[in-house]
Amino acid sequence: MKQLLLIMNPAAGTKKANPHLPEILSVFGRAGYACTVWMTQKRGDGTALAAKYAGDADLVVCIGGDGTFNEVISGLVQSGAETPVGYIPAGSTNDFAASLGLSKNVIRAAQDIVAGQPVPYDVGRFRDRYFTYVASFGAFTKTSYATSQSVKNVLGHLAYILGGVKELSSLRRYHVRLTLEDGRQEEGDYLFGAVSNSTSVGGILTLDPEIVDMNDGQFELLLVKYPSGMGALAETIRALTTQHYDSPSLIFRTARKLLAEADPGMDWTLDGEFAKGSSRIEIENLHSAVRIMGRERQKLSGGRKP
Repeated sequence: MKQLLLIMNPAAGTKKANPHLPEILSVFGRAGYACTVWMTQKRGDGTALAAKYAGDADLVVCIGGDGTFNEVISGLVQSGAETPVGYIPAGSTNDFAASLGLSKNVIRAAQDIVAGQPVPYDVGRFRDRYFTYVASFGAFTKTSYATSQSVKNVLGHLAYILGGVKELSSLRRYHVRLTLEDGRQEEGDYLFGAVSNSTSVGGILTLDPEIVDMNDGQFELLLVKYPSGMGALAETIRALTTQHYDSPSLIFRTARKLLAEADPGMDWTLDGEFAKGSSRIEIENLHSAVRIMGRERQKLSGGRKP
C-alpha cells in the first residue's frame, strides 16, 4: 500500500476543512493510500514535519493556507525529497492555490489530487528561506501578516485591500536597487515590489496568466514607482487595475536570479509571512524544485511578455 503523509493546520482560515477530515482520508484510502496525519501546533511545524518524514512517503498532502503550504514546500526542498505534494487550500486567501486552479471545495480538492499528475514547479530561494509564489516589499506587504486572523476570516480579500489603501494614503517610499543576473539594474523609489511566480499577489494584484509560466525558471519582477503627484498616482492605479505593464508608473522584468539592496529596516513577506529585511538579499529561482499534484499546465512559452 502506498504511504501518504498528511500535514494539516487545524487553525487555518475559518477551519472549514476540520469537519471534513474523515471524508478526506476516505478519499485517499479508496485510492490505495495508508495515511499518516500530523497536525501543526505552531509556526515552523510544517517545515519540520515535511523535512523529517516526506522522504518516506509516496505522497505528501498539505491542508491549510498558503503559509502552511510554504512551510511544507520548504521542508521538502530542505530535505532533498522528490516526493510529490498535493495541496488542499483551507486558508483565508489561498493566492497560490488560485494560481494553480485548485478547487475551493476541500473534498473535490482531495479527489483532484488522487486523479492528478505530479507537475513540476519553480520555487524561490530567499537567503536561507523559500517561497512558492511571492517575495514582496512595500505598501501592500505589511497587511498580509499584520492583519489579524479574525479580521481575515470575516473580510477575506477585503482585509488586504483596506490595509493596502490605508498604507497608500501615507505614500511611503522604499528606495531599492535590484541587480539582475545579466547585470541590468533597477534603482529608485517604489511603493511596492514583488518577485513572483504566480498570477495573484495578496488578493490585490493580478498578473495576466498569458505572461506567467510557473515552471520556466524565471521570476516576474513587478515594481510600482513612487508617484510624483496625484496624477501619477491615478495612472498607477489605472495601470494596475487594467494590467497595462507598459505604463511608465510600472517596471516589469523577468529574471532567474537577482540581488536586492535596501535599508535593512525594510522588511519583506514570503508567501504572506514575515521575513526580516537585510541590506543585501539574494533571490534565486530553483527551477522545477517541486512536483505538485494537478492538471498538466498549458505551455506558455509562446505567451506575450510586457
